[in-house]
Amino acid sequence: MPHPVRNRPSELDQLQDRDPQETAEWRESLDAVIENAGPERAAYLMRRVLEHASRSDLRPLETDYVNTIPTAAEPDFPGDPAMESRVTAWNRWNAAAMVTRGSRFGLGGHIATFASAAWLYETGFQHFFRGKDDAASGGSGDQLYIQGHASPGVYARAFLDGRLTEADLDRFRQETAAPDGAGGGHGLPSYPHPRRLPWLWEFPTVSMGIGPINAVYQARFNRYLTHRGVKDTSSSHVWAFLGDGEMDEPESTAALALAAREQLDNLTFVVNCNLQRLDGPVRANFKIVQELEAQFRAAGWNVVKSLWGAAWDELFQLDVTGALVRRLREVPDAQFQTYATRDAAYIREHFFGADPALAEMAKLLSDAKITACFHTSRAGHEPHKVYAAYKAAVEHKGAPTVILAQTVKGWTLGPGFESRNANHQMKKLTGKEFRAMRDLLELPIPDSELDDELVPYAHPGPDSPEVRYLQERRAALGGPAPARKVHPVALPEPSAKPFESLKKGSGSQEIATTMAFVRLVKDLMREKETGRRWVPVVPDEARTFGMESLFPSAGIYSPLGQGYDPVDRDQLLYYKESADGQILNEGITEAGSLADFTAAATSYATHGEPMIPFYIFYSMFGFQRTGDQFWALADQLGRGFVIGATAGRTTMTGEGLQHADGHSPLLASTNPAVITYDPAFAFEVGAVVRDGLRRMYGPDPSRNEDVLYYLTVYNEPKVQPPQPAGEDVEEGILKGLYRFAEGEAAEPGAPRTQLLASGTAIHWALDAQRMLSEEWGVTADVWSATSWSELRRDALECDAARLRGEERTPYVTRVLEDAPGPVLAVSDWMRAVPDQISQWVPQDWTSLGTDGFGLSGTREAVRRHFGVDAESVVVAALAQLARRGEVKHETVQRAAEAYGLA
Repeated sequence: MPHPVRNRPSELDQLQDRDPQETAEWRESLDAVIENAGPERAAYLMRRVLEHASRSDLRPLETDYVNTIPTAAEPDFPGDPAMESRVTAWNRWNAAAMVTRGSRFGLGGHIATFASAAWLYETGFQHFFRGKDDAASGGSGDQLYIQGHASPGVYARAFLDGRLTEADLDRFRQETAAPDGAGGGHGLPSYPHPRRLPWLWEFPTVSMGIGPINAVYQARFNRYLTHRGVKDTSSSHVWAFLGDGEMDEPESTAALALAAREQLDNLTFVVNCNLQRLDGPVRANFKIVQELEAQFRAAGWNVVKSLWGAAWDELFQLDVTGALVRRLREVPDAQFQTYATRDAAYIREHFFGADPALAEMAKLLSDAKITACFHTSRAGHEPHKVYAAYKAAVEHKGAPTVILAQTVKGWTLGPGFESRNANHQMKKLTGKEFRAMRDLLELPIPDSELDDELVPYAHPGPDSPEVRYLQERRAALGGPAPARKVHPVALPEPSAKPFESLKKGSGSQEIATTMAFVRLVKDLMREKETGRRWVPVVPDEARTFGMESLFPSAGIYSPLGQGYDPVDRDQLLYYKESADGQILNEGITEAGSLADFTAAATSYATHGEPMIPFYIFYSMFGFQRTGDQFWALADQLGRGFVIGATAGRTTMTGEGLQHADGHSPLLASTNPAVITYDPAFAFEVGAVVRDGLRRMYGPDPSRNEDVLYYLTVYNEPKVQPPQPAGEDVEEGILKGLYRFAEGEAAEPGAPRTQLLASGTAIHWALDAQRMLSEEWGVTADVWSATSWSELRRDALECDAARLRGEERTPYVTRVLEDAPGPVLAVSDWMRAVPDQISQWVPQDWTSLGTDGFGLSGTREAVRRHFGVDAESVVVAALAQLARRGEVKHETVQRAAEAYGLA
């Protein structure tokens, strides 16, 4: 495809100044104020002028609808334009061919997004994006957040550079073997999924809004590593490629102020402004570019608008009255999309005909010139303009940059695709459309190879000038990109002392399991070898969780340090911020906190520096509020500890319905990467954390697992018992179930039952055990169910093994098979949580739980309301035995009446 001709006017601005003398007088006036009254007075006057302008609907946060960098100010383009044009043409062809070939099987795919953004990516790959072999970044390279729907283009480029084959491309969206065994289950995932293609993709982005917020916190975490002396990441740059429609998601803009406040000039957003979302225009009656500009400027970002291609230079030179600029600002996006599909006569009438000055201008323009401008000439399709925007972004200091690049969605795919509302859902090109595309791209593909049924892939050859050029450019920038590499780093095991302390119990002191966890981590953060790798993440609730003791010792991370005298400076546990602080206290933002956690949890791959993050939060506001981010975190192969504090539906009942979590373990169980535990005692917390460190950060990096540990911990103070004796206790803790307290039969032949409880419910079960024995002559064994979901996971694996002909018995079945009597499960969660294992329990099964909305009240009252207190457990256990004929039905009635439950 021919490279666009650059037209450099002599002016240094894309807009003509109709009165240069007046402009000079304004500048001189401002200079005079600065010189005579100082910059503060000048700033005051500017603010007052802007306030007045806003009342006059002048929109001071918006600039004109033109390029920020005028043509005359663009830097020289350092590459070979013709060569890069050919490279991009091959990528365009193969991306479209891959999706079209896959459409034979109804697999879907997206063509139009990459078609619009091809030059946005290619310019970066050729001149900016650093790879993992880049020495200056120490193997970190740049972090690339690729727009999910553009993945076919990235695959096409990997095919061109030799990292993928035709067979690989033909397995796009075919990650499982076909019924006939074809495919082998090694296909290409539809979008950037690191878990599915871990050597290529680094960041999952297709769940819209997650890419932008994660990119901000990744850039922030890069600075965190540098400030703490873990690794110098100052040479790494974070690039986030986003769609203009994606910016509607609240997460897309949630962290803009943070990025500006912390001056993250290592971050660039590239927003592909093709003016279309999935169903139609992004802002049908408005202008998305102007809206985004105002939003980003208000947040403190540097904004670079790259809108118009070189063909527009002549039009702007002819605009001596400003009519063209006014018209461009007033035409809504949906109408501009219509211009991109209509002929010159329509544009003359409806665009230029709206103003007499424009009508006169149009007389000077040929039909070909008009259609060239309105159909295809967007800055996002011209590499020299994209290069100018990128160079301005990486050279800008003191603030992050957003590049608003205007493109045509479906560009080069033909008139049936370009700017059409439906093009996001269009999955294939016809043979005729491929021929037209070939001609436009000037690719040497003969008609004889263009089968209407199966369009071929095209490659110039591994020794072709295009491939050599591509590979030389990538070698100069540090190797292939995108790429994900895990650098094996061994971490020594922590000392046993912190865990032994929890095994001893708390004596007569009452402490909550939340506090037990915090004390454990505080001790682990003192470890000589690994202490500095812990990354505490908390959304402005550290004091709620008893973490204020970490403030003065670990410090709260702030790139500016502490520029004030804290109000509690004279206290032992004062609020301490520092540039090398270890705690990430994110304010009231679970989304931001989880984005922080994600950056830390994947640092072992991104930067070759394994960090040990723990993210602690109100359990209600974890998987429920940010479940999509947790899913992306699992996709990104994150490792770390997720702590649902103040867990359960009845332990923090003063807060009421929206704080009362009765279901997060169920939500967590749906995520295959999450290992969920509901520990009852401090020693169980210690055993689980120790196991997590071993599995995720063990001394043999090749065996470390890409999993997350979710622990629910409680705010209810209790005496913490010592760990029971027995070799099988710790095994049971980790597998999910062990007998904590065996009941003593009051007399031979007494009825017997099994009480399974998790978390704080163990205390209700223990009380019920005593009451059953003393008041009703029933013996009960109490089991601590540390993980309902791990018991279920094991059982499902055994079921699958049996289908393969193996003989395996689920752990829960084995440990309970000789336990006499029925089984009653109780927890502070809805019944579906323990019911996960019911089908593998050999005895009669019943469960109690906290189904429904939470409510305010005392713990005792709310537990009675849900029927999970000790008395309710007793009555439920007696009812089970009555159904089996082991106690009289009258006994159940008497118990219910005695406890006020009848």
